[in-house]
Amino acid sequence: MGAILEDPGLPDAREALLDALESGEIRSASRSPSGEWTANAWVKLAILAGFRSTGMIEFPGWPGGAVEKSAYPPRRFGAADGVRVVPGGSSVRRGARIEAGVVIMPPAYVNVGAWVGAGTMIDSHALVGSCAQVGERVHLSAAAQIGGVLEPAGARPVVVEDECFVGALCGLFEGVLVRARAVLAAGTVITASTTIYDLAKGRELRGEVPEGAVVVPGSRPARGEYAEGRGIALCAPCIVKYRDDKTDAATVLEEVLR
Repeated sequence: MGAILEDPGLPDAREALLDALESGEIRSASRSPSGEWTANAWVKLAILAGFRSTGMIEFPGWPGGAVEKSAYPPRRFGAADGVRVVPGGSSVRRGARIEAGVVIMPPAYVNVGAWVGAGTMIDSHALVGSCAQVGERVHLSAAAQIGGVLEPAGARPVVVEDECFVGALCGLFEGVLVRARAVLAAGTVITASTTIYDLAKGRELRGEVPEGAVVVPGSRPARGEYAEGRGIALCAPCIVKYRDDKTDAATVLEEVLR
């Protein structure tokens, strides 16, 4: 590793990596023709190498100032990028792909390796974590947390496909996959091990929200005498229906905001 860290060509290689990530030439996860999402481990390993091979520097121009590894400074946008970054403290890191038409409300944060598709709204206090994949025309409502998965390199990051609506204070973590046009009501939290109860189709799911599903926070009784005696319940996200024209009408607000 020592020889790699001293390689004089490393800074140029790192800059080429950042440019390729931002242009969309490469990405940290990709979708196969069959719809399967997989991590591109070599991309994630290259990102990790940037952290390991660089030292700490000050970034006085970052909102509030920052001290961080020099490999991944803040991104700067110009009018030609077609990205609307509303004043108020948002940050996007180098190596994040932000397509034209994206709106970033303050304060929000997008980390290295992330992909945010055209026309998506990132609302206030929302997070798009390392290598998370967010599709086109998605609405990430206030304080939505799209967790990042940088390590292990082979692990799939959180993926939110096209035209999803992610309500306020939602949390998606541990490589959860949300298929296209799904709607997550405010406060829905899903991890890889969370059981999702599909009330519409009578089944249980883990790790993936089906296309067009409408998910709300629910609860189920906790097992055991102690829990039952105290009326304790556990969180249990529930699919109550699948998206239809009436559901679409409820998301018109995001188009107005754009």
